[in-house]
Amino acid sequence: MSPYAPQRLYLMQVGVMPEYGIPIVCYLVQTADGRNILIDSGLPESIPEEQSEFENGQDVIVQLAGLGLHPDDIDTVISTHYDFDHAGRHAAFTKANYVVQRVHHLDAATNPRFADLRSQWDQSTERIRLVDGDTELLPGLELIETSGHVPGHQSVLVRLPKTGGVLLPIDAVSFGKGFTREEQDSSSPDAEAIRASTIKLLDLVEREQIGLVIFGHDEQQWETLKKAPEFYE
Repeated sequence: MSPYAPQRLYLMQVGVMPEYGIPIVCYLVQTADGRNILIDSGLPESIPEEQSEFENGQDVIVQLAGLGLHPDDIDTVISTHYDFDHAGRHAAFTKANYVVQRVHHLDAATNPRFADLRSQWDQSTERIRLVDGDTELLPGLELIETSGHVPGHQSVLVRLPKTGGVLLPIDAVSFGKGFTREEQDSSSPDAEAIRASTIKLLDLVEREQIGLVIFGHDEQQWETLKKAPEFYE
């Protein structure tokens, strides 16, 4: 086993969409050599009135503190995409490097969808690593390009010593019912790209015999999972 490989995966719920009970989550990977890798950072500290469908819970900073970690202990932030509920606390991690798909970062620069959080995700260029497509970040931690929800969205595959492969589709597949090869009813102009990314992840699960897929906002599945301070190993 590589000395850099993931050893633990923590799941953290940082908020909710109260009307639907949908959890807002982020993740922490700890590696054998002691690195801390955060996957998304959840909601911003203060939620503006126009985003009232979201409600803060236990902030990611507080949850990390419960694990004995401070923001400066985070080495890397994997940014799956810059939506309001995924990149809201990026700026808190002043010692971290950020990893994001190049196409997403460039799209966000001119896309009004991401403008409200620009102060969070628009960090100094020397701290942002732009990747192109599927990328092995380190042995046992892979980024999977899954455009559709937004251009350049990325999912994450974590390989753990006991659990084996854990796939985090994030918003490529938000709910388990959508993880199917069947055609989904969708009026989205990005329906074709969403379907292509779903099929790509289904193929990956079958090919790699991945036993655990944690969907991005599935409230029913979320109730069955281990949450921090518990972890998968």
